[in-house]
Amino acid sequence: MNISPISQERLFNAKLGYTSRNLPIESVTTLLHGDGITPTPGDMVLARVTAIGQQHELELAHSRPSALSIGDEMILCFGHSARPFEAYVPDDLQSCHLAAPAGIAAVAKSRLASAADTLTAIQPIGLLADCNQRCINLKNIALPKLVSLFPHPFTIAIVGSSMKAGRTTATATLIRSLTQAGYQVGAAKVSGTGSGRNTWLLMDAGAKFALDFTHAGFPSTHQILPEQFDFILETLITHLSVARMDVIVLEISDDLLDQEATTVLNSKIFAKIVDGIVFAARDAMNAIAGADILKCQGLPIMAISGRLTESPSMIDETACATGLPVLDKAGLCSDGVIDVLQIPLQTPSRKNQSAGNALH
Repeated sequence: MNISPISQERLFNAKLGYTSRNLPIESVTTLLHGDGITPTPGDMVLARVTAIGQQHELELAHSRPSALSIGDEMILCFGHSARPFEAYVPDDLQSCHLAAPAGIAAVAKSRLASAADTLTAIQPIGLLADCNQRCINLKNIALPKLVSLFPHPFTIAIVGSSMKAGRTTATATLIRSLTQAGYQVGAAKVSGTGSGRNTWLLMDAGAKFALDFTHAGFPSTHQILPEQFDFILETLITHLSVARMDVIVLEISDDLLDQEATTVLNSKIFAKIVDGIVFAARDAMNAIAGADILKCQGLPIMAISGRLTESPSMIDETACATGLPVLDKAGLCSDGVIDVLQIPLQTPSRKNQSAGNALH
């Protein structure tokens, strides 16, 4: 392993990806490079673009896409990725890929049928290290562990049957509805691959605070262990509880039967903290099958939403087959959604606090 000093000017001139956004540049003094280095998920790396492919832009800290050119230097995180390409952390600092636009470095092993082009190729220059020559990992700059003295707020999880099921739309619509009803809403995305776009969407919908797994020190949740998912859930819920949110809305990425979603749904922490589930589905069959799976797991599914609500006939079919309320956008926006999801009414003191916060 070789150790070389690096200038602050070079670091500040490098493009900083979303997953690395909280890196304190001033703490980086050296680069670790050469043979004998085995990266781990979350390790920060300085890399150079060597060929432009499908990921021709880097998502910066505030989700602005920055066009890439050959020779650009970027600060990224090593991490596994499942979409749009299956990619894994390499065993050394070999040439690899920009596996996700928010700044994940990995070696692509296989491509999904929908992905047409090759990924952007990058050459790692070295791992970022501090003055003690310790590699800087995303976990080093994650949210601190807290102990909440308050009970966790009423928590709703939005789960989807598949990609394009309408999960993110349902999440944002519900947040907007609860915010307009006077609730202080906290939001968290607990699985997926790092990207700020969904988090900003939740903030745009009215969430007072929006967190994701990168705040807990994970560039993605692909290939992580069940106890690591528990850690993510506990970290995000505790921070939103300390922030005194009235309601928390969780978004669970990936298909219902994917390993990541299954691991979250099987978590004892998830079962403990989630008070209700809204299941987003593309069609009636997916909704019926998914509702059965959640019920069999003893999870509190309270309503169904998603793309199927674009069809009045599918709404009727789903409601008849499952016995559950089926909420289209109008239903999620109505005052009645509070009763459907059994969300506790605000106390007068909390209402006054919310009104005061809104004035400031």
